[in-house]
Amino acid sequence: MALSVHHHITLKVPEVGCGKRQSSLVYFLRHFRVFSVYSSLKEASNYIPAAPILLPEGPWKQIPGGVTAAKGFKAAGMYGGLRAKGEKPDLALVTCDVDAVAAGAFTTNVVSAAPVLYCKQMLDKSKMARAVLINAGQANAATGDAGYQDVIECASAVAKLLELRLEEVLIESTGVIGQRIKKDALLSSLPKLVGLLSSTTEGADSAAVAITTTDLVSKTVAIESEVGGTCIRIGGMAKGSGMIHPNMATMLGVITTDAWVTSDVWRKMVQTAVNRSFNQITVDGDTSTNDTVIALASGMSGSNMISSLDSYEAKKLQVCLDAVMQGLAKSIAWDGEGATCLIEVMVTGTNNEAEAAKIARSVASSSLTKAAVYGRDPNWGRIACAAGYSGIPFQPNKLRISLGDILLMDGGQPLPFDRNAASDYLKNAGKTHGTVGIHISVGTGQGSGKAWGCDLSYDYVKINAEYTT
Repeated sequence: MALSVHHHITLKVPEVGCGKRQSSLVYFLRHFRVFSVYSSLKEASNYIPAAPILLPEGPWKQIPGGVTAAKGFKAAGMYGGLRAKGEKPDLALVTCDVDAVAAGAFTTNVVSAAPVLYCKQMLDKSKMARAVLINAGQANAATGDAGYQDVIECASAVAKLLELRLEEVLIESTGVIGQRIKKDALLSSLPKLVGLLSSTTEGADSAAVAITTTDLVSKTVAIESEVGGTCIRIGGMAKGSGMIHPNMATMLGVITTDAWVTSDVWRKMVQTAVNRSFNQITVDGDTSTNDTVIALASGMSGSNMISSLDSYEAKKLQVCLDAVMQGLAKSIAWDGEGATCLIEVMVTGTNNEAEAAKIARSVASSSLTKAAVYGRDPNWGRIACAAGYSGIPFQPNKLRISLGDILLMDGGQPLPFDRNAASDYLKNAGKTHGTVGIHISVGTGQGSGKAWGCDLSYDYVKINAEYTT
């Protein structure tokens, strides 16, 4: 007996009697489904390349898996017909096998999108969540009551398919502002999306691709580290390329971990990590309507519960969480629309971390500094200027500025330097899409902080001048 199936595969099922033939058929169908799911996810995950991994150094090991690396999580991404053109995957789902402690961070834009309003309401109602549905194509922002009702209907459909309560399903959207979700296309795609859910790396990678918009690369990362004598894992995915600016940026993110942590501690840790990562990146000075980071903790690692922020275990988990979010945040800035290099601004010598972070953001956000980097012009005066208008007071005669290893200013005084070498440093970073390091010291305090941005090119204007046309 020959059995023909889609993907143009024909296999022979042994004819050894009805009973054996039937069991062989069941065996084949079961394993073919696994193959078919894997094939679909693999195709989706390869639609665009992955971003370079830009993790800070620390006591962790980078591992594959993204949002599915931690125990208890599955993910999938597929094309559901939501994008205006092309067949790039545009619908993603991340689920947890158990009730996961949930936290969220959101845009501060007054014109918040319907899914942002919905997620805030659900997280106020419940400390737990089981699923995050993300669509690209339409932002569902500035869409009024009808847009909010669309979110409810989409979340309800996911809840029904997964046999969950409505408050256990969270929603993220990205795309053109003012456009409602293509609800019919989304709802009709959900059964297939649920069927594709997988704990594999391919499942995570396909989801990371599906949430992108103008991104040229997908952003996904995972690490494992020892916390309290137990190996825990943290993974994540994010999207973002333009409209990137603190509070937060035009970005969506999902973070997963199998650490066991109380809701109050987890929510504080997530906000701290967001402030050290996604709130420290800038591409163009625009803060979006849809920015959302959802972080889920399954507790399935077998670790002891972390119930105090002051505990050694909490501090170690915080460092790991910071690393994952910073790795994703830097990938977003690296992939800034039209960018040729990443800019990393390191500030030291302030009274505290918050002051250093604010000066670093000011420099990374400076359009003049960004344009100078694109022009390969070591115009350090723009750096000094941006540090000076940050709103953080410091003594100008203590200002020190370096570009890479090249010292440009010290003690508030300009220094002679090899301008050609400094320009070549910028050129080499642009040629390799590498990193330009700007180091600033403003005093002798213990505070330090970092921010990340990218250069400002002609292509940025072209991309955004033609965004909806």
